Amino acid sequence: MIKYKLICKKCDISFDSWFASSKEYEKLKKKSLLNCHGCGSKKIEKTLMAPKLISGINRIPKSQNLKLRSIDKKIKEYQKFIKKNFEYVGKNFTYEARSIHYNNKKKNKGIFGTASIEQIKELREEGIETELIPWVEDKNN
Repeated sequence: MIKYKLICKKCDISFDSWFASSKEYEKLKKKSLLNCHGCGSKKIEKTLMAPKLISGINRIPKSQNLKLRSIDKKIKEYQKFIKKNFEYVGKNFTYEARSIHYNNKKKNKGIFGTASIEQIKELREEGIETELIPWVEDKNN
């Protein structure tokens, strides 16, 4: 989303409006679908705007930063549990999941791996229980 400050060239009213992208603004402007909410004129233009910059110091409020760290810690705990208690099958996840489901293939452990959203959707449609879990890569610097 992008926010533009717009001005009506007929009545000089300025107002803010949100667009999906700059291309979306241009498309609506070209089709004359933008109009002034004051006088109804279609003579709308973007005005000069200053971007809102976030300094490095105040990038994330401390309370929000603590929440993010807490979430990150919880995700890493889940990952540790999964790695310890499940078998990693990598990109073969959909194949392995179907093998277990259709061939009654018994495993000592559950499995985890990678699959696309579409593959997960297909597995669920087939009645194969799957879950998406956010995965945070370890940063060993």
